[in-house]
Amino acid sequence: MKNFALIGAAGYIAPRHLKAIKDTNNTLIAALDKFDSVGIMDSYFPKADFFVEFERFDRHIEKLRRNGTQLDYVSICTPNYLHDAHIRMALRSGADAICEKPLVLNPWNVDALQDIERESGKKIHTILQLRLHPSIIALKKKIDESPNDTKYDVDLTYITSRGKWYDISWKGDESKSGGIATNIGIHFFDMLAWLFGDVQENLVHLREKDKSAGYLEFEKARVRWYLSIDENSLPTNIREIGQRTYRSITINGEELEFSTGFTELHTKSYFQILKGEGFGLVDAKESIKIAQKIRNNTIITLGEKHPFCS
Repeated sequence: MKNFALIGAAGYIAPRHLKAIKDTNNTLIAALDKFDSVGIMDSYFPKADFFVEFERFDRHIEKLRRNGTQLDYVSICTPNYLHDAHIRMALRSGADAICEKPLVLNPWNVDALQDIERESGKKIHTILQLRLHPSIIALKKKIDESPNDTKYDVDLTYITSRGKWYDISWKGDESKSGGIATNIGIHFFDMLAWLFGDVQENLVHLREKDKSAGYLEFEKARVRWYLSIDENSLPTNIREIGQRTYRSITINGEELEFSTGFTELHTKSYFQILKGEGFGLVDAKESIKIAQKIRNNTIITLGEKHPFCS
């Protein structure tokens, strides 16, 4: 049984990590969040120590170490801009880090963390759960077995409506979240790079606070992508049935079906990590590079645009 700590216990994604720790037969010994709405912990680890101040949490972890309690992993579910600092804290505490997406906001931050990893002898893991989805695994097998000169035409559309709170929260601050491309797109960009190889071209056609679109060319695919949190972006038929989320990936005109099968992917990720087969800094870097360039590339009007751009 391994000992875990969790930073960001009140966040949206934290329950998946709590469940994964429980399902892998490990224990949570301490948790931190500046908000105290963490009753969900009672369903998993009611005896875990809880803190609302980082300084007290940090001191508690240090005290545990002095008393001979080994902290094996720190799971990080905090706002994107805090990941780097919390990863460093985990390694400084003698633990491995398990960090939600995106590991960091810029590729050069990955390089700095690699140095810290080498110095500490500890590992930094990340959650890239789409790589563990059965439909995506089957698709990768098909792509890997295709002729080397095969190039697929892909349309990626992801619209997940958000209310006014989004803009007020840290997610609405690009300096903290990385913007739409990073905050809601990072897993898809990772999936595309994993499936189709190195990026050959990265063009941005639209970049607004609540939506973004562009064109990515990989070794084996031409991808038109569109991301939005604006409910007005939803197709009419989706709005009419009261649905607030729309996700579609077509490959050569055929829809990729992966609307289900997500509930256990965090637990699968934890099992992989505990076996020494998880995803690390090198795996995460390509999608971070893609998103960082989307934030900074000049917007152009030419090229293969996603249909929703009009």
